[in-house]
Amino acid sequence: MPRWIKRTLGILFLLLLLLTGIYLAFFNEAVPVGSSPKQADELAMKMLQALNNEAYRDTRYLEWSYRGGSNKYIWDKKNGVVEMSWDEYWGKIDLVNPQNSVVKDQGKAVEGETKRTLVSKAITLFNNDSFWLVAPFKIFDKGTERALVDLEDGRTGLRVTYTSGGDTPGDTYLWELNDDYIPEKFSMWVQILPLKGLEATWEGWQMAESGVLLPQYHKVGPITLDLGTVKGRRD
Repeated sequence: MPRWIKRTLGILFLLLLLLTGIYLAFFNEAVPVGSSPKQADELAMKMLQALNNEAYRDTRYLEWSYRGGSNKYIWDKKNGVVEMSWDEYWGKIDLVNPQNSVVKDQGKAVEGETKRTLVSKAITLFNNDSFWLVAPFKIFDKGTERALVDLEDGRTGLRVTYTSGGDTPGDTYLWELNDDYIPEKFSMWVQILPLKGLEATWEGWQMAESGVLLPQYHKVGPITLDLGTVKGRRD
């Protein structure tokens, strides 16, 4: 490659890094200050009631897809097992006792260290992809802290921080609810995203067969995260 081309590419790369740094510096938002944890718990309970959390607890099977349908899930909440497919793999993943999981590569059973690696990846995928379906029902999980935040439009937001557990402890989400306490969107301060305060909508709420309200899709900027055909049933 000619020297002048290498020099030009190097300059363009440095400019890209500079522009990225400027963008992150100006558009990143600090985690909002919260207060009134007791009142925050009350608001969180209203949200759960609006979504029919009791029906969620009684829902045994949740079915959805993610990443354009490439990841598919049937989650048996009662037994802590998820049947899922991703890439060329299929697995019956035991979330409680991962060593009991079964993984197949194009129909052939996988064993040993390869199996352990794939099970670990499958659990990470499940944790992320299921969060986009059931995050509202996890706001009282062990290690969570809740607070109220005054929003710019005069409404009150619900800040939830996951101080422990999961793949990325320390992540914070600021929920914005409509007048019926149904989530409309949240802003994210998460480790895996360089842009802090990024918004994602929660839309297409539908009542599943089991009676729980579940979302259909999210919009993150120009990107739509579609959860496919979402199902929830008791047995």
